[in-house]
Amino acid sequence: MGLFSKKPSQTMPEETPTFSAYDNPYVEELSEHYKARLLNETNLDRLTSMKPGEMRQAIERIITQFMSEEKVVIAHRDKEHLLTRIIDESVGFGPLEPLLNDVEITEILINGHGEVYIEKKGQLTQTNLKFRDERHVRHIIDRVVAPIGRRIDESSPMVDARLPDGSRVNAVIPPISLNGTLVSIRKFSKDPYTMDNLIEFNSMDEAMSSYLQSIVAAKMNVLISGGTGSGKTTLLNALSRSIPPGERVITIEDSAELKLDRPNVVGLEARPPNTEGKGAITIRDLVRNALRMRPDRIVVGEVRGSEAFDMLQAMNTGHEGSLTTVHANTPLDAVRRLEGMIMMAGMELPSSIIREYIVGALDYIVQIERLQDGQRKTMSISEVVVDTKTKGVKLQEIFKYQRTGLSMDGKVQGFFTPTGIIPKNQYRLQVFGQDVPDSLFEAGEGVNTDDSISLI
Repeated sequence: MGLFSKKPSQTMPEETPTFSAYDNPYVEELSEHYKARLLNETNLDRLTSMKPGEMRQAIERIITQFMSEEKVVIAHRDKEHLLTRIIDESVGFGPLEPLLNDVEITEILINGHGEVYIEKKGQLTQTNLKFRDERHVRHIIDRVVAPIGRRIDESSPMVDARLPDGSRVNAVIPPISLNGTLVSIRKFSKDPYTMDNLIEFNSMDEAMSSYLQSIVAAKMNVLISGGTGSGKTTLLNALSRSIPPGERVITIEDSAELKLDRPNVVGLEARPPNTEGKGAITIRDLVRNALRMRPDRIVVGEVRGSEAFDMLQAMNTGHEGSLTTVHANTPLDAVRRLEGMIMMAGMELPSSIIREYIVGALDYIVQIERLQDGQRKTMSISEVVVDTKTKGVKLQEIFKYQRTGLSMDGKVQGFFTPTGIIPKNQYRLQVFGQDVPDSLFEAGEGVNTDDSISLI
């Protein structure tokens, strides 16, 4: 007999659990053995250069040969599980592969090797997937970060990276983490959502979508504000389709996520410091450099610090129609965060001057939110203008989502509506050929417009 002589029927359960390729001890034992042989006796680079279907066939032939040499016989179902596991562990991301391939899953959260959660339709649920140990999880992280030149170890226990499909990965290891290795993966659709998709998902209505597309086409500067996982990047991608094809767009990101469906788009990505703490390229460095690259528009994935000053400066000096996002709970909070970021840039300016600077750069703030039932909604579209009396910043809410309560099953209920305020930028829309009738802004009955104007 070969190296393994046990019959699969002696150890295989009658019913296979969800992730049986990673739960069955016998399949695990065989996969470790044949994975070692595969790595030692084959040209792995040649295998990984094949198309997925061809690679699986090639690995199947090799493993079948190994099993024949060792006189190992297992059931067809078990062999399929064995092949899946070997491919995932050798050239993929191990137990994460079935989760990464599930298009309905939007987030994967690993809380140590024995606990994995997923998000579907805005709701978190725990899976029965488990890693063998902490070393197994670390091996998967290394496979993610190695191709992009990043590392994670005790001297650098946090890392941001991305998968080949663009999914964002964040990992934290001990001693920073108190619960073993922690990994968060935010998946992105292979085909970015369009504005029509967002209407189908009831994230906004047709009036809001039409108006947003018009202001982007008219080269107005837009700030998208929202919390973590609210859909800021998704909306940014969708809005980019309204940029005229002839314009040159430069994207700037910490970790490349944007997939702008435009012909003349070039991307810049920040770089962390090397092992000696040198060589870092910040978002602020990239914004400054982008101004020398003949941009028609600049799209910053997210402003977090002193780069906000350079971004607003670009908006104020001829680069109209720029887009960016910020973490904030309300449009008012978004303006206050921008104030703080400009102060972080070392600008010793009074708040009144900073606010004038902000109102001169921004035209609109779009607030989005992930509600408690998992729905993602466009909560507000606010115009940024100067108050003629106070000379401060005025936020005029043009559209809003008005909540009315909760259904019996815990679903948030409400409706999208204009607030009745006609934007001051109507003339600009006409100049750019955007036909937006005043009737689009008529508020329906029962709409609360008392808080439609905020003064800062």
